[in-house]
Order: sequence, then structure tokens, then C-alpha cells
Amino acid sequence: MPAITPNTPRKNDASGPATRRSSWAEAAAAADAAKPVAPGPAAPTRPPVSAQTAVRADVPISAVPVDATAAGAEKEVSAPPSAIAPDAPSFRRSRPTVADAIAGSPAPDFISAPGLFVKEQKPRPVGGFRGAMYKLTGGSWNMGPGPKQRQEDELARRISRQLQGSYNTAILSLKGGIGKTSTTVGVGLTLAEFRGDAPCAIDANPDSGDLVERALGEGIYQQASPRTITDLLDNIESIDSLTALARYMHHAGRLHLIAGEQDPEVSDSLTAEEYLRIRKLISGYYSIALTDCGTGVTHNAMSGILQSADNLVIAAGYAVSGAKRARSTLQWLAGHGYEDLARNAIVVITDKDEVSSRVDKEAIEEHLSGICRQLIAVPHDRGVADGDLVTLDVLKPETRRAYKEIAAAIVDGYQ
Repeated sequence: MPAITPNTPRKNDASGPATRRSSWAEAAAAADAAKPVAPGPAAPTRPPVSAQTAVRADVPISAVPVDATAAGAEKEVSAPPSAIAPDAPSFRRSRPTVADAIAGSPAPDFISAPGLFVKEQKPRPVGGFRGAMYKLTGGSWNMGPGPKQRQEDELARRISRQLQGSYNTAILSLKGGIGKTSTTVGVGLTLAEFRGDAPCAIDANPDSGDLVERALGEGIYQQASPRTITDLLDNIESIDSLTALARYMHHAGRLHLIAGEQDPEVSDSLTAEEYLRIRKLISGYYSIALTDCGTGVTHNAMSGILQSADNLVIAAGYAVSGAKRARSTLQWLAGHGYEDLARNAIVVITDKDEVSSRVDKEAIEEHLSGICRQLIAVPHDRGVADGDLVTLDVLKPETRRAYKEIAAAIVDGYQ
């Protein structure tokens, strides 16, 4: 078969008669120019060189006669490809490669924007028609949570908000038996349920408070180690870890409690300075502390409690006397240097005794709502009214919802 050289015209070329080229390099350049080329960076242009110069790179152009270049054209055609100078024009790619596409595109940020690579999923509906359809379809039909569940999720988000530092909420009233201690336990258990860090509740009631009994039950508390706030004060200098502190505490699930003094002779001996020492110790291990203050605002420890409190919960009842006492408490606070605490206080009205229809609840709520940050009503519930063990499992859904609202309002007040 005869060898085909760049100078030999092809018989089957439909584009017309082939033009004779003087060198293989010029023939290749002509073939490149005839093909469409994808837009891209232009190749650097070089001055044309003679065929003999391409083969013999060591001979300068000026030293090669023009006639000799033309005469030696036929000899260059048979030169092997390896003899061609490396600067000879190369064939261009018709389209960019995958490597070129990756190099030219911006690199994704996998750290700051992980959502770019994961489809957002709707929260799973719980209960109701939406939850039933989710279960029946095996999760393939997800209508998302309804309005009620979204409200519950928002309460949970507010309660579980991460805090920087340690905060203290005091629960107080001017009248006993209106739900102060039950509110402390119910809110404390709710905080423990939704927060990642365990809360602490302190019984600072000077009248032999029953905070731990309401959280654990009378029988369990009697069998437990009888450690009280007095024992904690006696050994406070030796406590240097949470493990050492735990010896003086009681635990109702994830709610940690410090029992009040039960001896009547020493129950009223807690001073403001002693309470502040306890509060300082607790602040090193707990982000939220609830202090059950007992009745009144003038007992020995009360000045230390108010001094270290970040917000207040004022307990009240659905009675004219209870509403008046709650209002008097806020007025006393505002007049004795605690105006910010009074303005940001949360008033909790507990329907403990299931008042009759003769009591105008709306009028009482309106009487108190304008002088505090938020007013929350706790409905009548035998799990609260009996004065015994308070557990979230036996409470009505409405009561648990009220405690969630109180817990969320407390955390909202921590600035």
C-alpha cells in the first residue's frame, strides 16, 4: 500500500481538491483551522518557522537559505514525529475535560453550608390526624406538625435555650397554701425534662418547708439521708466538686434539690449571708436555680434571695384576697429597690381549691396582668391540690402546658 504523506491529495475528500502543503506541520495547522473549536483561551502565537528549522532546532533561522528550505521540504515529510520541535502547534480539544470543569468551578463550603447537600425534612407529626396518616403510610406521607404541636415545639425550644452563666429564680408569696411549692416542683421537673443541664431547687422556707417531700413523696424522703440546708452550710468549705455537693442533695429524676431545715428551732435561722454563700456554691455547678422562699418578704434570708435573683415568680390564687396580696407584693418590691424584679415578675394563679362560679376569674386576671411581665393560670388539678407528691405523669395536659409556659417565661427572663 503506498504511503500517504501530507503532500499527497486524498481521493475521497468531498471538500474539493487538496492543497499541497510544504511541510507536515503546516498540514496539521491547516487541518486544525478547518475544524470548529470550542471557545477557550487562545493559544500563544509564534512566528512561523521553516520546516528545516523545525527538524534542526540548533540551526538559526538567519543561517538557513530560502532556497535550501524549499529544497529540503520533501525530505522533512519522512521525518519521524519525535524529531518535531516541542514548540510545534498541538491539536486543541473540542470541549473541556472534567478536570477543567472542576478547576473552574468554586469549591463548595462543606462546613458553613452543610444544608446545600441535604434535603430538609419536615418534623414528624405527633398525634391527631396528621400523626395518624404518618403512621398509616409508614412515614411516606408527612404533612408536618399541626398548629398545636408547633406551639409545643416552640415552648420546648424556649425552655431548652442554652444559657451562658448561672441564673436564679425566686418563687414567693404573701400567703401560704396557694400553690407556691407545687409550682416550684412542677416547673423544676419541667425544666429537668426539656433542658440538657439539670436544674437545682433550694428550699429556703423558714417554716419547715416541704419542697423535697412534694418532689419525692413523704415515704421516700423519710428513708433518704436526712441532709438539709443546715448540713450543707456546716460543711460548705470542704465542698469542691459536684460529687461532694451531691452528698447534701436529693434527686427527683434530673431535678436536684436541697432540703429545708425541719427543726423549728433552727428553721428560721438562715441569714442573707448564709444564703448567698449557698447561692455562690450552686452557681458553679448549675445554670438554673429555683428558690422556694416561703411566705412573706421580710424574713432573715429574703434580702439575700432578692439580691441574687434574676427574676421572680409571684404565686397567687383565684380569690380577692389572693389577688390583693400578689399586688401588694409587687408594690412592696417596687418601693424597696426591686423595681426591675417587680416589672419583670411572672404572676402564677393556681386554681387550687376549684373556686366556684361566683368568682370572676377574668376580673382577677385583669387586675394583675397590667403590673407584671406575664400572667399564667394553672387549672385545678388534683395532682396539685392534694398537697402530696407532684409528678408530671399524673397531671392533666392543661396543667403540664401551664408549667411549660412558666418554665419558658422564666428562661426568657434570663438576659
